Amino acid sequence: MADDFMLKKLSDRKALTAFRSLKLRGSGIDFCSNDYLGIASKDLDFQNSASNKFQSNGSAGSRLLAGHSEEAEMLESWLANNFNAEAALVFNSGFDANLGLLSTLPGRNDTVFYDCLVHASLRDGIRLSACKAYSFLHNDVEDLRRKAHLANGIIYVVIESVYSMDGDEPDLQSFVNICKEFGWHLIVDEAHGLGIRGAKGKGISFGFSNSSETFARVITFGKAAGFHGAAILGSRVLIDYLINFCRPFIYSTAWPPSDYRKLKLMLEVLLEAVEERNQLSMLISHFRAWQSNQTKFKFIGSLSPIQNLIVPGNVEVSLLADFLQNNGFEVRPIKSPTVAEGSERLRIILHSFNTVGELDQLTSHLDLYKLG
Repeated sequence: MADDFMLKKLSDRKALTAFRSLKLRGSGIDFCSNDYLGIASKDLDFQNSASNKFQSNGSAGSRLLAGHSEEAEMLESWLANNFNAEAALVFNSGFDANLGLLSTLPGRNDTVFYDCLVHASLRDGIRLSACKAYSFLHNDVEDLRRKAHLANGIIYVVIESVYSMDGDEPDLQSFVNICKEFGWHLIVDEAHGLGIRGAKGKGISFGFSNSSETFARVITFGKAAGFHGAAILGSRVLIDYLINFCRPFIYSTAWPPSDYRKLKLMLEVLLEAVEERNQLSMLISHFRAWQSNQTKFKFIGSLSPIQNLIVPGNVEVSLLADFLQNNGFEVRPIKSPTVAEGSERLRIILHSFNTVGELDQLTSHLDLYKLG
């Protein structure tokens, strides 16, 4: 019976041209990965940066049992100092961090207001908390204000700094202001902001790092940092609370000690990647200039490396992606139900290692393509 149920659901998804399958990265020009600054492919000397006193391939337990290490403490202290936070706590992934934070903080009698486009990990955490939850229109502070009368208990507001699908940003000052006005607690997911936005790539919320402005910040290391994992930044009280009550942290095996050292090195490279950020900014401007001079595609306005061509329909956007992949470009279609039906898009990611010539090749092929 279970197989019949699953086969029916999979068949339905195939009928909608929405079936997902794993695909190896090709050898084409990379316009699809989140390695914005090229750090994942840099030849970094981990040997000279790592201590010789540990040889273990694993940590042998959770942080609260056998898995805690001096390396973990050192990284979290470094993160707190460099990102202007009282404390930091490392998680195994950005999904774990968001899920853990939002499933742990709000109680049944509390309220979460969240942007309607926040990541699935934040939505899942909110559901697990069993709190009262209300979405507001994307980046719309006034719509959030209109929902203020629904608030009860402790109130949290959840936004992202750079939205992973649209690539746009909120007016963070406006969200800080309304949270101060009502005594709410602002949570900012910096998954796609780390490395590319803010001072030295520390994210747009770095300028609002006082606990009275941002209650918690989540920085994710699987994008511009080129590694894996994430950290929650906040007060010492918040971090102690998570250590005691956050199930995804408590019951997850810790990283090997060497991973904490590797990440610290990669983050040091990220903070000093001035040339890479300048190159990326130039490529974004170049691509946006091409957008402004053509009328074939509809675009979502973005100043980030995430650029989207709206191509409605799963079939049509898949055909465009196939055309580009067959011509040597690694791009990916984003289909419904990942995005709303009618807003399917070709998601183009720009990187500091892309060249103007490569970008011009891509846009030339887009100019040639005939939409169905």
